[in-house]
Amino acid sequence: MKISLIMDVLADKSKWGCMDLRGEKRDFIKMIQKSLTSFSPVSPNTFANNPIQLIDFFCGAGGTSLGFAAVNSILPAFKMLGGCDINKVSATTYSYNYGTPLIHEDITKLAYEDGALEACLTKIGYDPGAPTVLIGCAPCQGFSSHRKKHWHEEDDIRNSLIMAFAEIVKKLQPEVIIMENVPEFLSQRYWKYFSSAKKIYEENGYIVRASIFNAASFGVPQERFRSIIMGMKKEFVLPEGYLQPGEYRTVRDAISHLPVVSAGVAASNDPMHKSAAHKQSTIDIIRQVPHDGGNRPAGVGPECLNKTKGFSDVYGRLYWDRPSITITHYARNPASGRYIHPEQDRGLTAREAAILQSFPDGFVFTGKSDDIYRQIGEAVPPMLSSAVAANVLIELLSAIPTEEEISSSPSSIVEPVSSSYSSVIAGIKTRKKAGR
Repeated sequence: MKISLIMDVLADKSKWGCMDLRGEKRDFIKMIQKSLTSFSPVSPNTFANNPIQLIDFFCGAGGTSLGFAAVNSILPAFKMLGGCDINKVSATTYSYNYGTPLIHEDITKLAYEDGALEACLTKIGYDPGAPTVLIGCAPCQGFSSHRKKHWHEEDDIRNSLIMAFAEIVKKLQPEVIIMENVPEFLSQRYWKYFSSAKKIYEENGYIVRASIFNAASFGVPQERFRSIIMGMKKEFVLPEGYLQPGEYRTVRDAISHLPVVSAGVAASNDPMHKSAAHKQSTIDIIRQVPHDGGNRPAGVGPECLNKTKGFSDVYGRLYWDRPSITITHYARNPASGRYIHPEQDRGLTAREAAILQSFPDGFVFTGKSDDIYRQIGEAVPPMLSSAVAANVLIELLSAIPTEEEISSSPSSIVEPVSSSYSSVIAGIKTRKKAGR
């Protein structure tokens, strides 16, 4: 791994765009992901002189930014200016871990209210002359497949946040734009939001590429399909997963080392290793679910669960030797899906949920228990964002990719993937189980 070559190019801006560093990308990603495990909250002094500014809108706890912070542990690249979120607890978590000013703001105010964005940028020390990466992972609930029954209703107000972010991009003209969302964002139903934002970006000189990735292919011990959209003012290629399904990290790989705990009781050395204090009726149901991937037996639990196949994963156990299902903010509740420990009679602890999302133990979540599960479930998995961050840096520093490099990289989605990408995912998983 020629880390010294990357560092040499990074340190001399006259060399940016003059060399092809893409041959180093995969090893660079793995190095950054390894360094991620040792993360602990950082001081602004550690990145104050780094050349590339980073601002994270809809930052949540800071899962996307954590990948860029991991890059900084290898070489001095990104200056973390701040993370903005409308939820104060999430913004506080971000500020605590990255040592940045607390930005508890509504992005629509920053986008459309005179002077609001300028005041925010002054607060965080933004330099308009420095290269900038702008992250805008808008809340995904409005795009989720779980809202299909509401798709005939008036558009969710959260979807307008995509356009608010686009307005900020127009004003700041960053070198790099990053957006992450659920796969449905690129479906027929919501294509108009993506295409409208893309049009604004292209009118401002950006090349925009979008694709859908399984986080498990980047080392996250979880099947989590997400759309990633990137924009740069030069040609570039998207990141590429490096693991095949048989190589995915499993629940056993991730959490089997943790001590046994009873429901509602924290581990002696880790207050986050604590599940919800379930009602006795819930524990009685859990005890009847077979270990290691078992489903709730027919007739066990609330009668309403037997009336439809849509609840087949409710009160289900995780499999030891498969990746986890997608971790959401409901992961604390066994009645919300396959969120029971493979063997122990309880739901997932906050620590288990965080590890399955690939958060390092040193990352600190603020707030109450419900706040912590929410922040974990809403985050971009840091192992995935590490790969995105590595890709951003290599592409910024590298020469324009060749036609061969472009054709061999993940292709960009140029038309809606489906009316609902969740049905495509289901098909992928069905074919995988059938060995096809």
